[in-house]
Amino acid sequence: MLQELFRIPYFNFPIYGYGVMLVIGVLLAVELAKFLARRSRLDPEVFATAGLIALAAGILGARLSHVLENWSEFTNPSLSVFENVRNVFDLRSGGLTYYGGLILAFPATVAYGMYKKVPIRVGMDVIAPSIVLALGLGRVGCFLNGCCYGSECSVPWAVTYPYRSIPFTDQYHEGRLTPPSPQLINPETNQPRPLSELHSNTALSQEAASWRSNRVHPAQLYSTISSLLICAVMLCYFTLPHAPGRVMALMFLLEGPSRFLLEMLRVEPPVWGPFSLSMILGMAFGVLGVILWFVFGTSSAQHADALPQPA
Repeated sequence: MLQELFRIPYFNFPIYGYGVMLVIGVLLAVELAKFLARRSRLDPEVFATAGLIALAAGILGARLSHVLENWSEFTNPSLSVFENVRNVFDLRSGGLTYYGGLILAFPATVAYGMYKKVPIRVGMDVIAPSIVLALGLGRVGCFLNGCCYGSECSVPWAVTYPYRSIPFTDQYHEGRLTPPSPQLINPETNQPRPLSELHSNTALSQEAASWRSNRVHPAQLYSTISSLLICAVMLCYFTLPHAPGRVMALMFLLEGPSRFLLEMLRVEPPVWGPFSLSMILGMAFGVLGVILWFVFGTSSAQHADALPQPA
């Protein structure tokens, strides 16, 4: 975990690993979309603009989905209305749900593509691998930030998180961690004290530094590996003759079930029986992928929406 990578000299402005990986993921995704657009004989700059639209709409949708899925965290009665509202817009702690972002970003980019008269199915095939690439790199940011962490485990590659991290704080409040010293806990808020309050006490600072979360799955990196593999499969399929739209269908076919399985190793609140919101959406997207695969496959090679296959 490395939430803060460095600070800009003179301004003392922090640069967070989560934000850096988010930006890197978007930039590389846009470059991939431009490359695939050129192969499909489309204007690559249209997809560069679409990437910016997808970024803005995706962050909004991803944050909204996270807030709704974890509503109790943002309606905390121990905090003021202002503090709860501030937490809703505080992205430094992570809290972006992939499917929420996809649900809002997808129609926004499709609408822009229709406005620019891009063949929609071909355009979908261009952006689909880019979406998965951005997801995979964004999950590295989640790992650095400590959000979207996995369930407790004892596998050799399990990881622990430091004092005051998101997994650490969650495990403490769930009663799975006991402080080495009661002085590390603020009795008024029942929260681990910030490190800034411990600097004057060397002994407490050392205890805080040695107190870590229980071992958990690096679920974020599992998602990164899964996304990069799915992206590679999609790129291979993109180079083959295919009905327009089937690359996007393949994304749903592969990403939906894989996300459902990965959710079993993550810590997410259930919303329907034992299923989290991401598990439900994963199942829905898997079904959608099957439907789209057959619907798009019924189109002939001379469909009005089709363009010459990539070179």
